[in-house]
Amino acid sequence: MSEVKLSAETRTEFGKGAARRIRRENKVPVVLYGHGSDPLHLSLPGHDLLLALRTPNVLISLDIDGKTNELAIPKAVQRDPLKGFLEHVDLQLVKRGEKVTVEIFVHTEGELAPGGNLLEHVLNALPVETEATHIPESVTVSVEGLEAGASILAKDIPLPSGTTLAVDEDTVVLQVLAAQAEETQGEAAEGAEAAEA
Repeated sequence: MSEVKLSAETRTEFGKGAARRIRRENKVPVVLYGHGSDPLHLSLPGHDLLLALRTPNVLISLDIDGKTNELAIPKAVQRDPLKGFLEHVDLQLVKRGEKVTVEIFVHTEGELAPGGNLLEHVLNALPVETEATHIPESVTVSVEGLEAGASILAKDIPLPSGTTLAVDEDTVVLQVLAAQAEETQGEAAEGAEAAEA
C-alpha cells in the first residue's frame, strides 16, 4: 500500500469555465467527500495526481491550503476520451483504522492443463473490505494444471491478513473454458452443401 502526499488548494469557482481555467494551469478539479461532511471542492497538481492514480487504490495524503491534512482514496476518475488527461476526480475521505470497501485486481500465475484451454476472468477485480491504510494492490492465485470446466471461487483466493470478501464467497472469479475447435474450410463447405440438399 503506497501513500502519496499532494498539496491541494480549495476552489471557490465552479462550472465548466472554472474547470477549464484550472486545467489550463495543469491542475485537476477534485471533490472530496465522506464522513457526513459537506463536499470540499479542491484543485490538485495534474501531473502528480496522474502519477498517483497509476497505483490501484492509492492512499492520498492531502495537505489542504497548508492548514489541514486529510487521507483519501480515489472513487471516480473522469478522463478526456481522446487525449487521456484527467478532467475530474472524486476522492473519498478515510481515517486511519477505518474499514473501506474497494476492488483489488486478481492476477494469475501458472499454466493451465495442456489442450488449448482458455482462462476467463469473470471478475477482473475482487470486491474486498480492508483497512484504509493497508489496502492491498492485488491478489495472486495459481491456475496451475486447471482443466476445462474448473473454476476458482472468491473463497478460494488467498487474501492478506485483515482483508475480507465484500462479495458472496461462492462467486465465480475465474473459470477454465475448453478451446473451441475451428472448422476447416472444407468442413464448412461440406456442411453448407448438406444443408442445401
